[in-house]
Amino acid sequence: MSERYLAVVPAAGGGTRLGAALPKQYLDLGGDHMLHRSVDALLAEPRIERIVVVVAPADPRRPPPGRFDGRVCFLPVGGETRADSVAAGLQQLHAADADWVLVHDAARPGLPPAALARLIDTVGDDAVGGLLALPVADTLKRSDGAGRVLATVDRAELWAAQTPQMFRAGLLRRALDAAREGITDEASAVERLGLRPLLVRGDPVNLKVTLAEDLRLAAAVQAAGVC
Repeated sequence: MSERYLAVVPAAGGGTRLGAALPKQYLDLGGDHMLHRSVDALLAEPRIERIVVVVAPADPRRPPPGRFDGRVCFLPVGGETRADSVAAGLQQLHAADADWVLVHDAARPGLPPAALARLIDTVGDDAVGGLLALPVADTLKRSDGAGRVLATVDRAELWAAQTPQMFRAGLLRRALDAAREGITDEASAVERLGLRPLLVRGDPVNLKVTLAEDLRLAAAVQAAGVC
């Protein structure tokens, strides 16, 4: 049996930094939930066979019938952390160790099809796996904790991580079983095993909505049809 491409979308968080009245993944973006837009971005890639969206156990929200095709399943098995939710979704996928799993942020609705295809094409032959990311362009400053600059950080080798992040199911399971504390993305879990994920150039419109200004920018991107 050939390897498959599967996906997990962790969507159990509250998005408190945005300061909205409801979890940010359910905010309106062009007449639909931002979460649905993020899932649509994955559905644009025909090689992805199944997508598990992991929501909180008490979350009453579900997409209307017919909103997605048969590749998408919403499951109320989310955990306290992102890593817990990804692990739960991975379990529900029943993936073989050699299958590829792409993990994508629920609040990253602007993923362009070309960037997604580039990730799959580039990482498909890699021994470790990889992620979309962008080289850091801005000058970086380290704070002293009191609102003043402590130092300027060399940006020469720095990249800003995006999603999807793509790893073999067996490796991802092993990485998440080994460490959950302090894991902010799947690549960081894999890195703790002593491995080096591949960096694949992402796209600026594939931004993550964290703050109110991000939501306005994401809405502008959707309205312009850039992605």
